Amino acid sequence: MIAARHLPKRSMHQTDLFLLAMLLILAVPYLLWRIGRTEYVAPLVVVQIVCGILLGPGVLGAVFPAYYATVFDPGVIQALNGIAWWAVMVFVWIAGIELDLGQVWRQRRECGITAGLALGVPLLAGALAALVLLQWRDGWIGPHGARWQFVMGVGMACAVTALPILLLLMEKLAILREPFGQRVLRYASLDDVAIWAVLAVILVDWQRIGLQLAFLALFVPVAWVFRRLMRRLPAADRWYVGLIWLALCALAADRAGLHFMVGAFLAGAVTDRDSFDGPALDLLRHHVLLVVMPVFFLSTGLRTHWSVGGGAVFAAAGLLLAAQVMGKLAGVHLAARWLGWSRGEAWLVGWLLQTKALIMIIFVNVLLDRGIITGDTFTALLLMAVASTMLTVPMVAPRLQRLRAAG
Repeated sequence: MIAARHLPKRSMHQTDLFLLAMLLILAVPYLLWRIGRTEYVAPLVVVQIVCGILLGPGVLGAVFPAYYATVFDPGVIQALNGIAWWAVMVFVWIAGIELDLGQVWRQRRECGITAGLALGVPLLAGALAALVLLQWRDGWIGPHGARWQFVMGVGMACAVTALPILLLLMEKLAILREPFGQRVLRYASLDDVAIWAVLAVILVDWQRIGLQLAFLALFVPVAWVFRRLMRRLPAADRWYVGLIWLALCALAADRAGLHFMVGAFLAGAVTDRDSFDGPALDLLRHHVLLVVMPVFFLSTGLRTHWSVGGGAVFAAAGLLLAAQVMGKLAGVHLAARWLGWSRGEAWLVGWLLQTKALIMIIFVNVLLDRGIITGDTFTALLLMAVASTMLTVPMVAPRLQRLRAAG
């Protein structure tokens, strides 16, 4: 019998490496969240995003390069990216379905003024911050990005509010079903529409403009047929057909040069919310967040870079955070004065709309994919999104408690 010590050392199989990566993705954030009791400042979703950064090349790859290269080899990363793409497409599709633009239309004056100022002022502040970055040093704008695309993209990243994360935070604050919470959701809904419209503008390819216009022109009648079809289908079949519709729209948009995320959002936005059972749709969103979205957070972290230097990236993140926080608060306070809100409402609305995380991270992933921003800009924006989201509950909860005690 051959002695065990003489047996050749067995290298890890590709499947083993993939499962080890999945173990890290699921276990590390959960343990930090549960043991550290971070829920007040950082919900599990935020912890997962932070862990994605820590497990990326900027931290784990720098401290343990050999271990990082072994676990996250090209085959594993390719497999994780495939899961991440589908996860985020389904998530964006659900976000599109959940938009209640009918309620926004009924309150169009208030929603238009508030959402317009809450989006426009931080967009301007973020665009100015982007210009400062371009003047400061090289390394921020991507190889395929025009100056206007970079400035508009960074500005929009500073302006957007993440509707899905806002829903989670308002549930924890016990204001989601209250009239005030519904008001905030209406403002955020318009932001969600705006970010995809701006992304479509940024991604306009003048060499493929005819194809992109053809996609948009064909989308309208096909979407009309799809809506009529969904009304005729049994409830159980609508889920399957909805996912087929999602894949079709994402493929068509990507082939037209608009990116599959634009197609995923459009697929959801034109879907009648009444086609699906509300609690079941909520459950699907929670299951997507639980089962597959952690892979997206990790794949996002794997894209973080510090080639211009960690200090420069953190300084850029601080500049962008200041621009978006001050811009958002200023825009909401202007709307409050215009519309005559009661005292204290602007502060609450302004801080609730600071929530970024998911949708903003999806947005900047697209900008990175298309070479409009570099990995350093992506990392700075990611850090800004995490910090902004973590500030929301600590800034809102004490004020809400005082208002409830006074009322």
